[in-house]
Amino acid sequence: MYSKREAVGSVTLAGDPLFGGGVDGAVVLIVLLKTGVAFAALMVSVLFMVWFERKVVSDMQNRIGPNRAGPWGTLQTLADGIKLFFKEDLLPEQADRRIFRLAPYLSIVPAFLAFAVVPLGGVITIAGRETRLQLADPPVGILFLLAMSSVAVYGVMLAGWSSGSKYPLLGSVRASAQMVSYEAALGLSMAAVVLVTGSLLTSDIVSEQSRSIVDWNLFRLGFLPFGIFLVAATAELNRPPFDLVEAEQELVGGFHTEYSSLRFALFFLAEFMSTVTMSAVMVTLFLGGPSGPGPDRGFPGAFLPVFWFLAKLMIFLFIYVWLRATLPRLRYDQLMDLGWKRLIPLSLFWLLVLAAMILDRRYGFAVFGAGILLGLLLLRAVQVGQSATDDAAGAAPAVREAG
Repeated sequence: MYSKREAVGSVTLAGDPLFGGGVDGAVVLIVLLKTGVAFAALMVSVLFMVWFERKVVSDMQNRIGPNRAGPWGTLQTLADGIKLFFKEDLLPEQADRRIFRLAPYLSIVPAFLAFAVVPLGGVITIAGRETRLQLADPPVGILFLLAMSSVAVYGVMLAGWSSGSKYPLLGSVRASAQMVSYEAALGLSMAAVVLVTGSLLTSDIVSEQSRSIVDWNLFRLGFLPFGIFLVAATAELNRPPFDLVEAEQELVGGFHTEYSSLRFALFFLAEFMSTVTMSAVMVTLFLGGPSGPGPDRGFPGAFLPVFWFLAKLMIFLFIYVWLRATLPRLRYDQLMDLGWKRLIPLSLFWLLVLAAMILDRRYGFAVFGAGILLGLLLLRAVQVGQSATDDAAGAAPAVREAG
C-alpha cells in the first residue's frame, strides 16, 4: 500500500516548500487542516474510550453502567466534563503555584504529539496536492515516540512535587521509578522493530507490513517483543494492574490528590488520551497500521485503511479495559522485579537473537540456545539463593529461642 518513496515526502505533503525556498500557502492550510482534524479525532476517541471503559467494566461486573445522559449513557463523559469545568479550582497553600498549574498541560501535550506521527490511512488529494492521512512523518519517528513517552512522566512528577503534600509526592516518586524501570524494555522492543524494518519512519514500518498479514511484525519478530511492549506500555500509562502511582488504598489518589476542577479533568483526559495514542502506536508497530485489503488512494479508497486501523485499535482498547476489570494491582516490589529482572533481560536477549538471525540463521540459533542455557543456569542460581535465604530466616527464631 505504501512505498518508501512516498513516505519521505509526507511531512511537507508535496515537494519541500515549507523547508525550501518559499512558503506555499496551500501546504500551510493543509497542515493546519490536518492538525485540527487530528486533534478533533483524538478528542472524540477519548470521549468514546471513557464511555467504552465504563460500559465494558460494568458488563464484566454484572452492572448497568452509565445509562442516564444520552442514549446508552453516551453523553455521560460530556456531562462529567461540564461538571468538572464549573467546579471550584483549588490551590493548596503550600503548592508551587506556577508548576502546579503547568503540570496538567505537560501530561496532555506529549500524548497528542505522539499521535501526530501515527499513519491513519491512505493518500488523498486536497487542492490538487497529494497528502497522506498522517499529520507528520519525521525521519526519526520512532525516537520521537520514545521521547514523548519519556516526557509525559514530567507532568505527573511535577504535579506531585509541586502540590506540597506527602501523598502526591510519593505518587510522583513512584511514577519516576516506574518510568525508568519500563522505558528500557519499551525501547528495546521498538529497537527490534527498527532492526527488522531498517527505518525509523513510521510510514516505512507500515509499508514493510502492508503486503500480507504474514508480514506483520507481530509474526516476523515473534510474539515476545509484542508481549513485552504491551506490558511495558501498560506500565508507562499507569494503567491497572500497574496503577501504583495513584493507588487509592495507599496514596489517597496519588499525584492528583490536590487537583480539582479543570486541571483534574486535564489529568483524566491525558490518561485516556495516552491510552488511545499508545494503542495506535502498537497497531502501527506490530499490526501493520492502516494496511488492509482494498485501495489506499483517492476517495473513498483512502478512507478504507482508516476502517482497518480503527478495527485494530479497538482490539487494544478492549484489552486495556479487560485488564482493568480482571487483574488485581501488583505490589511495588513485584512491579520493580517484573521490569528489571524479567522484561529487560528478555527484550535484550530477543534483540540479540534477531540481530544474529539477520546475519545468519546459524548464528541466531546458536545465540538462542546459549541464551536459554544461560537463563536456566541463572534461574537455578536464584532458586538456590532464595532457598538459602529462607532456611536462614527459619533458623533465626530457633536460635533466639534456644538462647
